[in-house]
Amino acid sequence: MFKLFKRFAGAYRRYFIIGPASKLLEVFFDLLTPLVIARMIDEGVTSRDVPEVVRYGVLLLVMAVVGLCFTLVCQKMAALASQGMGTDIRRELYRSINRLSHAELDRFGTPSLITRITNDVNQVQLAVALGVRQLIRWPFLAIGSMVAALLIDLKLGVIFLISTPLIGIVFWVVMAKCVPYYRQMQQKLDRIALITREGLSGARVIRAFVREEHERERFRAAAYDQAQTAIAVGKLSSVLNPVTFLVMNLGVCAILWAGGIQVNVGDLTQGEVMAFVNYMTQTLLSIVYVANLVVVFTKASASATRVNEVLECEPSVSDEGNAPVDLAPVAAALEQTRADGADASAIPALRMSGACYAFAGSSTNAVDHADITLLPGQTLGVIGGTGSGKSTLVSLIPRLYDTTAGSVDVMGTDVRLWPLRQLRQVVGMVPQKASLVSGTIRSNLCWRDAQASDEELWHALECAQAAEFVRKLPQGLDSPVEAGGKNFSGGQRQRLTIARALVGSPALLILDDSASALDFKTDAALRRAIRTLSHTRSAGLPLTTVIVSQRVSSVRDADIICVMRHGEIVGQGTHDELLATCPIYQEICLSQLKREELGAAGEGGAR
Repeated sequence: MFKLFKRFAGAYRRYFIIGPASKLLEVFFDLLTPLVIARMIDEGVTSRDVPEVVRYGVLLLVMAVVGLCFTLVCQKMAALASQGMGTDIRRELYRSINRLSHAELDRFGTPSLITRITNDVNQVQLAVALGVRQLIRWPFLAIGSMVAALLIDLKLGVIFLISTPLIGIVFWVVMAKCVPYYRQMQQKLDRIALITREGLSGARVIRAFVREEHERERFRAAAYDQAQTAIAVGKLSSVLNPVTFLVMNLGVCAILWAGGIQVNVGDLTQGEVMAFVNYMTQTLLSIVYVANLVVVFTKASASATRVNEVLECEPSVSDEGNAPVDLAPVAAALEQTRADGADASAIPALRMSGACYAFAGSSTNAVDHADITLLPGQTLGVIGGTGSGKSTLVSLIPRLYDTTAGSVDVMGTDVRLWPLRQLRQVVGMVPQKASLVSGTIRSNLCWRDAQASDEELWHALECAQAAEFVRKLPQGLDSPVEAGGKNFSGGQRQRLTIARALVGSPALLILDDSASALDFKTDAALRRAIRTLSHTRSAGLPLTTVIVSQRVSSVRDADIICVMRHGEIVGQGTHDELLATCPIYQEICLSQLKREELGAAGEGGAR
């Protein structure tokens, strides 16, 4: 909690000064109130002097109004400080999450990150607000009341010295048992968030398989588990108030008994006894409130630890100190190759040399010693079974993950030396899951190039085979897109995400099984359109394409096909070469094509 306060409280320093100062002035009037009441009793009530009672009554009213004004000032300062800090923490937390690589996102998990940026920050905000409003008030009121009571009578002060430690012992025992529960509650909230997210995002699948009752039971079990923890900590916390009030009331009884004796012998006045009782009540009530504050701060501390974990997490993928890469030599080398009539460029568009990647906690590589060389303008097809490492392999190209061994070069430069913004401008990637955000078709297409013209957008839509259905929409490019693109079919979403990747003229395009929802005819037309993008592209470079697919028809016309199995490249070459040399590729082809089709070019192919 202190780390967050030190990091974010600077801009709100004046609120943290004005708020507690106002609260101290309010407490000052609270401490004076019992003394005024004592004078009212001794000088007005006892002698039946009505004007004196009225005078002290008016004084109490004025003190109450002034105290209320200071309270309102403190409340406003607390709101400004807590809401301001909470907003800053959320903004910085969101920025930190967006800096994390896929490896860190996998480690934290989306539901946990959502809980941290919502519930955990709320807990911190609450602690800040109560800190400004109450952290000064109750300790100062407790100490001030104790001092004032001891100044009235030292003998009765012994009751304070007995009551206060008793409450402190109860408080310490309860808090020691509660703290672990608060940490467990936050973890169990993560579990509830995970199940809720899965249930809502997969509602169609759940209904299709009639799994509603199963999902309700999962949610009920997670909610019950969290509720049991909350009930357990609630039972422990509930001990605080009854025990402290019991001690306080016993202390009041002891004061009245001992004070009554002293009044009879003339050592104390009735007003002083009442003032002593008020101070005793204020002291013990303050301790109760301090105990409740500690509960709030304990929760906030657990939440702050979780927030700090994200804020302090250094992304494994960083481009700090990387200078912009000059692509002119690559374009020049390509032009020289063309002028010489050679078949191969001196600088490949993509080269993997012994590239390996292993997920955290895994003993085996998801990608194991991949070696690939792809020239500018060529097409690479990646095929293999589910879980063979295809998506992980292509994720190494734009540095979504960093290799654990080996290297990946784009345009002759190791991807670890590229500025990330420039690398991901040169490399356009279309992920497996077509993801659109709420807005319009235009706002989604302009992600890579905010200044793209309508002509460029329509050209990208034409290549992605999406222009036809977009033209039919009443508002065209300005047609609305719902969250996740739910107002479009799966195939339409895929074509829009492909068009988005083409805007901005990437030099290397990765299609990660991004045409799986397209029919064979549209898929073939898409590949033809991409292959015809042979005119000069970004920095004078032709478009180089990487296609990941489980369809043989999608990769058979690629210049190079990589066959993957268990993270390894078990075959590499053209379609005909792999048919002759790679049993796994033969097996995949036989599962999708007739034997007479294996040696023939697919009808509607990309060439």
